[in-house]
Amino acid sequence: MNPLLIIPTYNELANLPSLLQALEALEQKMDFLIVDDHSPDGTGHWVLEESLKNPRIHLLSRLEKNGLGRAYIAGFKWALEREYEIIIQMDADFSHNPQDIPKLIAPLQAGQADFSIGSRYIHGVRVINWPLHRLILSVGASYYVRAITGMPLHDPTGGFKCWHRRTLENIELEAVQSNGYGFQIEMSYRAWSRGFRVIEIPIIFTDRFQGTSKMSMDIVLEAFLLVWKLLVNNHFSRTPRTLLIENLK
Repeated sequence: MNPLLIIPTYNELANLPSLLQALEALEQKMDFLIVDDHSPDGTGHWVLEESLKNPRIHLLSRLEKNGLGRAYIAGFKWALEREYEIIIQMDADFSHNPQDIPKLIAPLQAGQADFSIGSRYIHGVRVINWPLHRLILSVGASYYVRAITGMPLHDPTGGFKCWHRRTLENIELEAVQSNGYGFQIEMSYRAWSRGFRVIEIPIIFTDRFQGTSKMSMDIVLEAFLLVWKLLVNNHFSRTPRTLLIENLK
């Protein structure tokens, strides 16, 4: 099967048509799942119409705006029910470059990793158009997560990722608690702490040109407290458990 790309949306009608056009132009063929939280701007309705014309486009419509994490969990479950082997996640606002998707997929297809992350902070800072305070918050959060959890990622809060289905099948999606900024941290930590292999791929992150960011202080606070919960749940160990993937081959 083609890889599946999951894109959560809420009021992204200004971005989504152009994004899908750019994605479909890639040499890498994919299926697309748009997880829409009942967008008032008609995003979901537009996707539904497109899905009737293009069998590779799918809509998972939710009844209310219920957070990024819940949207991705719903998308992951949808993918696992349909036997997709490679599942990619990305934003709808062009902050993630479609041209980087093949680089995220390649290590999984080659058997070199169980999940990959598009990293903004490996080999330097690769962020365009962010205000300084937002950049400081993001870089500071990365150091904070590494210091507390021991997870050796330069960009643990990054949301541009690629998963092998065996990774998602074995990290207990039902138990994921975080829903905002911390969701990306928790997902990576659950995979890494269980021994799944991760690789960071350098990307250039560009702040959205249209629409508004969903960032809030509640989301930041959730992430700040989350890392301590993760450490406690892992019995204060800052190293992965015995590799599970050997038993999954």
